[in-house]
Amino acid sequence: MLNRVVLVGRLTKDPDLRYTPSGVAVANFTLAVNRPFSNQQGNREADFINCVVWRRAAENLANYMNKGSMVGVDGRVQTRRFEGQDGKTVFVTEVVAESVQFLETKGSSQGGGQGASGFQPNRNQSQFEPQSNPYEQNQNNQDNPFQNNGEPIEISDDDLPF
Repeated sequence: MLNRVVLVGRLTKDPDLRYTPSGVAVANFTLAVNRPFSNQQGNREADFINCVVWRRAAENLANYMNKGSMVGVDGRVQTRRFEGQDGKTVFVTEVVAESVQFLETKGSSQGGGQGASGFQPNRNQSQFEPQSNPYEQNQNNQDNPFQNNGEPIEISDDDLPF
């Protein structure tokens, strides 16, 4: 059996950090993840996926990431159930993160700045739209290692680091 989830998206709000009665940290958060296609109007839609992370990773997420931060999540899907206040059984499906990678520095998503992937939240809609990629702007750079179109280059053995 295989239950593996890999997601890259933006936090829809600040992570909710709490502690269990035994002192174990747990953070709940929702990740907005772009769909790989556009709708009929040409807009990219996003899915909002509930996630939970435990222990030190929960504390790190809450301390260093906030609403709009881009993160990568590696984990598994889990369904749990509990009895609601009205006495009815409530089912919850969420991603239990085994690791959370920070894909931009704290605060770089504030003020309309772009993150590492070139995506920026659209503040007027609940979707995310691709922006120009800053890494593609220097295509005529002199330091381009692919400028010889895959042809061999001359390197002395003394220049090799091994």
